[in-house]
Amino acid sequence: MPKIIILPNEDYCPEGVVIETEAGTSVCMALLNNNIEIEHACEMSNACTTCHVYVREGADSIEESDETEDDLLDKAWGLDPDSRLSCQAIVGDTDLVIEIPKYTINQVSENR
Repeated sequence: MPKIIILPNEDYCPEGVVIETEAGTSVCMALLNNNIEIEHACEMSNACTTCHVYVREGADSIEESDETEDDLLDKAWGLDPDSRLSCQAIVGDTDLVIEIPKYTINQVSENR
């Protein structure tokens, strides 16, 4: 079973965490299933950027982003070459290292 290594994030997992998930699961769903309450304002429908993450290792095992995701990522806070929407990044057979950005484009979160 592939692992997702989440780097420390002050709000979501201060110590960092390693989780296991099944291949074919979105990174967003894997995080949520493991009590890492990443924002997902559009309910994982590829319509916002609140679930933006950086895939620091293992990105080659994830399908490339499509045009819709790329257009949305252009609006994400802190965009960099490793940026993906976690709702669209589907876990393959390779372990991933994920970093959750410090900010999203949402000014206020209903969960905090």
